[in-house]
Amino acid sequence: MAKTIITRVPAGDKTPFLRGILVRSLVRIGLRFDDAYEFASTIRDELRDIEETTSADLQKHVAAALEKRFGRQSRQRYEARHQTTPDVIVHTRTRDTTFSTGMLCHSLEACAIDPEQALIGAGKVRAAIRRSGLREIDHESLRRLVYRCLREHCSVDAAGRYLAWRRFYNSGIPLIILIGGVNGTGKSTVAAELAYRMDIARTQSTDMMREIIRAYVAPEVAPALQYSSFEAWRGLATPHSDGDEAGDHIVTGYLAQLATMKPAIETTITRAIQEQENLVMEGVHIMPTELDLEQAEGKAIILKFMLAILDKSSLRKRLSKRFYDSSEHHSADHHEPVDAIWELQSWLLDAADMENVHIISNPEIENTIRDILELASVEITGRFPPDTGLEQES
Repeated sequence: MAKTIITRVPAGDKTPFLRGILVRSLVRIGLRFDDAYEFASTIRDELRDIEETTSADLQKHVAAALEKRFGRQSRQRYEARHQTTPDVIVHTRTRDTTFSTGMLCHSLEACAIDPEQALIGAGKVRAAIRRSGLREIDHESLRRLVYRCLREHCSVDAAGRYLAWRRFYNSGIPLIILIGGVNGTGKSTVAAELAYRMDIARTQSTDMMREIIRAYVAPEVAPALQYSSFEAWRGLATPHSDGDEAGDHIVTGYLAQLATMKPAIETTITRAIQEQENLVMEGVHIMPTELDLEQAEGKAIILKFMLAILDKSSLRKRLSKRFYDSSEHHSADHHEPVDAIWELQSWLLDAADMENVHIISNPEIENTIRDILELASVEITGRFPPDTGLEQES
């Protein structure tokens, strides 16, 4: 099947229509990958008999189809990503960039500003730049403009959050987000989504750390590492006794495994701080009460979260799919270790609660992301209150 040729406006460059590029664009505005892929495939089929079209016409076609399929807000998000004020260069401390409404909207949402308000604010900034006739703008002037538009058209709270986050980013202080939780609580999904929304390039999984350590350490040196966290007790020298209190052996095994993992986790955090890099780290081994973070907390903003599934039947459903999909657990006599994982979660949540670690129930990822962004925004605003000088200049 011949590819439809897209003529880029205004440059005139010609490129074939690429479904994968459209998929990525749709995922960036919040569509699930499966929905984005199906939608992009439909657009490709609709273009089958069209030999050539312009990028502007293609964007109009996609926008209309998005509104029909997913609603007006999806269309607005898509259009915002493609509404770039031409020839307006933003001068920053490190490089020059072209002003993008979509990127500004994305940045505002990362400040825990409501998506609808972020869309309105970014649109007002774009309109103000166009009215001014500016071709260049420095980052401080743009920041004042964004603040003013947010305050006038959204809310004082949104404007204040934006300024606080800008002050934080300009401080050079790294943000370390630690996400703990047992199997099936959605840690890796939440971490990946947070990293995307907050433009954090560095992520780390403690499960991957464990696999690497296992490859270099002999089983007899760290026997607990040969098992999952909820059954690490099997590697202990002292066998489990039927007389042990329920869950004690599970916790003992977990702590033995964590003791081996602890230096790697703390070193990763220390390295990120030394390099002034933001970091999202997730895994069952993220147990803030057992990690030595005192020195790190003086050099970075460290946010600690523990994800939880508080309904045992829901956890069982998640684990059933996880273990069924994993070839490692396809043995005929395997039973999902729901009870053991539930026991471990109960202990982890109790310990986290005693130390005021944020515990977030995660039945729905979008609400979890909003909760984490909200809590992060409260911490950032407290550490970096809005610049009153900017308020006066506005």
